[in-house]
Amino acid sequence: MKPILSSFLQMLKSVKRDRMLVAACVAPLLVGIAIKYAIPFMEEILIAQTNRREILRPYYGLFDIFFSMITSAMFCFAAAMVLLEEHDDHIESYCSITPLGKTGYLISRIFLPAFAAFLMTGILLPIFHLTPLPPAMTFFFSLTGNLQGVIIALLVVTLSTNKLEGMAVTKIASVTILGALVPYFLPEPLQYTLAFLPSFWVGKSVCDQKLIYMLPAILETAIWILILLKRFRRKMP
Repeated sequence: MKPILSSFLQMLKSVKRDRMLVAACVAPLLVGIAIKYAIPFMEEILIAQTNRREILRPYYGLFDIFFSMITSAMFCFAAAMVLLEEHDDHIESYCSITPLGKTGYLISRIFLPAFAAFLMTGILLPIFHLTPLPPAMTFFFSLTGNLQGVIIALLVVTLSTNKLEGMAVTKIASVTILGALVPYFLPEPLQYTLAFLPSFWVGKSVCDQKLIYMLPAILETAIWILILLKRFRRKMP
C-alpha cells in the first residue's frame, strides 16, 4: 500500500505543476456555487417574464446529477492527463518492474483520484443540491458519478496517445454523461435505445423517482470499466 500512496502523492505534485489541471480540480466548487445560486435566480427571472409557475424547477434533479458527475470527471481528467504525460515519458514501463507494479500504478493513477472525487462529491453535493437528497440518494449519486468519471478517464487514456489527443477525447467522452437527459425528453420505449449508457439509468432513477434504477447504472458502469481496463492494460508496455 505504501508504494501506491507514494505514487499517488507523486501524481498530485504533477497536477500542482500544471495550472490547467489545478483549475480542473477547483472547477467543481465553482460549478456548485453557480448551480446553487444562479439556477434558482434564473428560474425567478424566467417565471417573472413568462408568468409560468415553473420552467427550470422540473429539471433541478438533472442539475444534481450533472454536479455529482462533474467532480469525478474533473479529478479523473487531471489524473488521465498525468498518465498520458507519463506514457510519453515511458514512466509506466519503469513502474511495472518496481514494487508498485502495473496494478498499483493503475490504482494510484485512476482509482485513488476517483475515490478522492467520491469523498469530495459526498461533501459538496449536500451543500449545493437543488432537490431534497436523502442519504441513500446522496450515496448513489456520489457512487455513480464517481464511476462515470472512471469511465471518462479510461476512455481518454485508452483512445489517446498524448495530452493533446487526450483533451480532444475528453470532450467526446464527456458526451456519455448526457444519457441522463434522455428519460426527461424522450418517450418510452424510444428512450431505451440509449440504455447502454450508465448515466441514462441515473437520469431514469431521478426522473421516475425509483432508486432501483441505480442498480443497472452500477452494473453497466462495472462492465464499461472492465472492458476499458482490459484494453488499457493491453496498451501498457
